[in-house]
Amino acid sequence: MLIAACFMPLFYSQTIDEHTRLGIWKIEEDESFFLDKVPLIRSISHPHKRLQHLAGRFLLQYLFPDFPLMLIQVADTRKPFLPQESHHFSISHCGSFAAAIVSTEKRVGIDIEEPGQRILAIVPKFLSERERGLTLPHATDQLMLTATILWSAKEAMFKWYSLGEVDFRKHLQVEAIDFKNSESGSVLADFRKYGHQSLSLSFQLWPNLVLCWISV
Repeated sequence: MLIAACFMPLFYSQTIDEHTRLGIWKIEEDESFFLDKVPLIRSISHPHKRLQHLAGRFLLQYLFPDFPLMLIQVADTRKPFLPQESHHFSISHCGSFAAAIVSTEKRVGIDIEEPGQRILAIVPKFLSERERGLTLPHATDQLMLTATILWSAKEAMFKWYSLGEVDFRKHLQVEAIDFKNSESGSVLADFRKYGHQSLSLSFQLWPNLVLCWISV
């Protein structure tokens, strides 16, 4: 079931299945709004990063009201997790947006990005020569968009794996991109850290915004 938010600041939400939900929050509030609802567990000196952090934590409980925020720990890989894994979750931030995905059954990963020259500049670092052939070379904006989708997909896979020490070019291989329409599609990938594991990711597009996620 798809739920498109018709009010702000909940920019977008989707119920993937009975166990899994995701959402995007457009950050329009100040810190006091979030601090009234969620704890600031660790010290973050940069004001905007602190606001993003709070918005992401707030979104977890927005998606699952029983989400145990106080039990979140951070692994050596900087991945936040719940020790008892009552909920699997992933958070991403980009500009004035925070995105999160939560599942009580599946491992998940999510990433939100703004297309830009910074991603084109690092294409050789995260895409193989074969993968670069998957991009759309007809116009700079299309090339940038596709590169951003591929980067976002690999970031989501990296978070889904969660254990670090992953080579984006070697271990996270994109096999195909399927544009279902101008606003959404899927990415078929091969996770090669240990043998081969086929993965399917989904993406959603808005003007100047890309969201990619996986739940397996």
